[in-house]
Amino acid sequence: MITVIGKELKGHFENNESIREVIGDVVLTQGNVVITCDTAIQFISRNSAHLIGNVIVTQDTLTIYTDEGFYFGNERRAYSDKGVKLDDKKVILTARKGEYFFNENLADFHYDVKLYDTVSTLTSDRLLYYREIDKAIATGTVKIVDVENTINSDSLEHYRDSQITFGFGNVIIRSFTNNTSIYGDHIEDYRVKNYSLVDENPLLIQIDSSYRQNKKEEIDSLSFTDTTISSTAFIPDSLFEDSTLVIDTLIIKAGILEAYRDTSNFFIAKDSVKMVRGEFASRNDYTIFYRDEEKIITFKVDDEAKPPVLWYENSQLTGDSLTIYLQDRKIERVDVNRNAAIGSQNELYKDRWDQVSGMDVNLYFGEDGLEKTEVFENVLSIYFMYEEDDPNGLIKASSKDAVIEFEEKKVANVRLYGNPNSEYHPENLVSGKEREFVLPKFVIYLDRPVKEEILNHYFSKDETEPEQSSIEESEIIE
Repeated sequence: MITVIGKELKGHFENNESIREVIGDVVLTQGNVVITCDTAIQFISRNSAHLIGNVIVTQDTLTIYTDEGFYFGNERRAYSDKGVKLDDKKVILTARKGEYFFNENLADFHYDVKLYDTVSTLTSDRLLYYREIDKAIATGTVKIVDVENTINSDSLEHYRDSQITFGFGNVIIRSFTNNTSIYGDHIEDYRVKNYSLVDENPLLIQIDSSYRQNKKEEIDSLSFTDTTISSTAFIPDSLFEDSTLVIDTLIIKAGILEAYRDTSNFFIAKDSVKMVRGEFASRNDYTIFYRDEEKIITFKVDDEAKPPVLWYENSQLTGDSLTIYLQDRKIERVDVNRNAAIGSQNELYKDRWDQVSGMDVNLYFGEDGLEKTEVFENVLSIYFMYEEDDPNGLIKASSKDAVIEFEEKKVANVRLYGNPNSEYHPENLVSGKEREFVLPKFVIYLDRPVKEEILNHYFSKDETEPEQSSIEESEIIE
């Protein structure tokens, strides 16, 4: 039975029940549970009390604060819907309504719930906190924030000691350090290991921003490049005098996505990977993105699998593996290793594809796009010829190695090394038969990923990104 003492005691019967009202410096005790308040109304037969004014509940290192509540002695349970604060020297938990079960060491809090500790802050509509195992189960508009990341979800399990979190339904992880958002329906986050796994409908969106120096003729026609953010009000006018804010968005969709946020800082995407960034896109089965090194590697997972495909502007690349090197978020070089094949579609004559194949290929890019291609071992090529943009046949060639140079996105020079051989096919033998001139390794793939199609699969067609995940303009500037 609970005991209640105080300065003043009043007693009466109501509905055949003995009721005592204790006023002033009230102390209620049951075992190691001690409650102080201004006034307590004790229901003798029910072994419970209504607590009013400056209520403080203590048990060992646990303290609960509220303005008004109830204590049920038979259940060893405290309840309040007048605003509750719990402090157990490990976390601070607040809500508009809550109850605590002393036998189970369990807190059940509702409405505007916030859980604080030295590492993170968790907010939700409801939260169950198991003190003995430092476990929290949160549901309804869940968000957990630390100095590096935020996690949003419909529901979440968080283990405070080990800093392991499981999120379920509409999960979003946002990184403050690299402007990255990861979406999915199920996530495992291991904060100590700086590792996250999304294995249901994962999507990665990373926004990078930089200032590009404007050429004189561009100053009067400033525009954003590859961006869903159109507002420029937050950018000082002085920056527009000679530079443009360029925002590149990397989008990766896959069956499984892993993020490593340690010193190596890389992502792994597996199973039906779609990737889009600026002018290039890719489909493959396995991608590793080393963010700090600005390097992306795609793999063919086995001999029976389709090769990874990379599209850049009007060109298509395939091979057993492709390595993309970026410099200041622009493609600097692409290495295609084993069974390499490249095709470039003419902008005016869509049936005409310049093609080259070999064992390995290196492509070098400059400010105006592709500048040079190096092809190694068993080189085969088909190049369509033009005279003032009019078709003029094609050249088929073979050699051991080759170097192809480009000017203004057109072939300017071809050098063949090691047993070179070439033959010219006049236009009258080519016109209407363009698809008959195809190298053995070259296949035209028509499933190029499109950014808008990927985003519309996840979000409303009226949105390019979801409201709750859009990166603030000030964060991009920072």
